[in-house]
Amino acid sequence: MLSEDKVSHLSHVILLAVKNSPHVEVKSEDARILKDIKRVLATELAQEQEIDRKVRAKLGSYTRGIVEGSPEWDVLYRKTFEEESRKHTK
Repeated sequence: MLSEDKVSHLSHVILLAVKNSPHVEVKSEDARILKDIKRVLATELAQEQEIDRKVRAKLGSYTRGIVEGSPEWDVLYRKTFEEESRKHTK
């Protein structure tokens, strides 16, 4: 999970990038845009945490113990995380 300071920093970086883009015309106040960026980031982070929880539960339910941090666990985690992510984007 990202701290509030990191989310705020990312929001400002994103806003600056958007404002400096020649393809975007900003017609709203910075405070409102920052609030919307933070909301989107919070939603995405919450969804990622939920997927992580599901993946860890699934890997933990395997009858043979897979040690977290092992190469096998890393591969299974990544594969299962990608599968769960696809379910949430449909």
